[in-house]
Amino acid sequence: MTADSILSIPPYKPDDQDVVVELNSRFGADAFTAQSTRTGMPVLWVARERLVEILTFLRNLPRPYVMLYDLHGVDERLRTQRRGLPGADFTVFYHLMSLERNSDIMLKVALNERDLNMPSITSIWPNANWYEREVWDLYGIHFTGHPHLTRIMMPPTWEGHPLRKDYPARATEFDPFSLTLAKQQLEEEAARFKPEDWGMKRGSEHEDYMFLNLGPNHPSAHGAFRIILQLDGEEIVDCVPEIGYHHRGAEKMAERQSWHSFIPYTDRIDYLGGVMNNLPYVLAVEKLAGITVPQRVDVIRIMLAEFFRITSHLLFLGTYIQDVGAMTPVFFTFTDRQRAYKVIEAITGFRLHPAWYRIGGVAHDLPRGWDRL
Repeated sequence: MTADSILSIPPYKPDDQDVVVELNSRFGADAFTAQSTRTGMPVLWVARERLVEILTFLRNLPRPYVMLYDLHGVDERLRTQRRGLPGADFTVFYHLMSLERNSDIMLKVALNERDLNMPSITSIWPNANWYEREVWDLYGIHFTGHPHLTRIMMPPTWEGHPLRKDYPARATEFDPFSLTLAKQQLEEEAARFKPEDWGMKRGSEHEDYMFLNLGPNHPSAHGAFRIILQLDGEEIVDCVPEIGYHHRGAEKMAERQSWHSFIPYTDRIDYLGGVMNNLPYVLAVEKLAGITVPQRVDVIRIMLAEFFRITSHLLFLGTYIQDVGAMTPVFFTFTDRQRAYKVIEAITGFRLHPAWYRIGGVAHDLPRGWDRL
């Protein structure tokens, strides 16, 4: 097979539409409002009252939708084009995957801002726990029946829900920050771990448990992750992860950027990935806009993404081996990374964060002689 024929193969196939027929047969066509999209994925709006019943049906089909791939919210209040879709101040969407069908489906529920309540689906997909906490944290949408609906990204003392459109997006819209002694003590107390809040006991009949912080200030946590360990002597009995230290508010930053000026932010999603996260962003925007790029652009983009994938893996491999006690390999991996960065810099002009992809193409063509470096 030639390179040209490989590139001519569509990158995806249309999703299995049979599930729409199955849903209409079971619940009636009136239970759904179909939304046309550029992805080919079936997208159906459903009433909140029927959501759990419909999701349970999809989870238990003979060829089930076994994975809750995503669950999040959207503030729809500034939307100007409804195009026949249900009126909604806020939307909660559920993206499901079926491995047997190689198929996705998305369900959406419209909410009025005076009634931001949803049923929890943690009993159907346990991973909905974190997703629902995030939606409550960032939008203020409550999930009835959730086992522990607390903030997950923002600190427990945070006021407001940042992804609402009426929440400020710039620091200049806030008062100057100050840290009084009283506020400092409040924040320190809020960070104190309370086992009872998580259904954990402080001890057994004969002994007390120890609760130990691993991170965020720990060499293996990199300041971005905290996990509270419940210890019975030296045995880890249970743990509670806290992931909010890694939240940088990129979604909120996107609200005040143009489609083009947000590209540099995508570099920073993985600070070793460079252009790799430019790629899905510009592909998504191009799909929305109906833009088809030349084949040469596809080749250049994939080539640069592969360079960054290799450099990222070399860093992982060298430092991982170093962590377990071997010193020599990290010098070899970093030497090879430098060779790759020589090519990357010659092509893009930058090393770690080139922000080099563009909507509709790349910043410029390959320079003469890049392949002889």
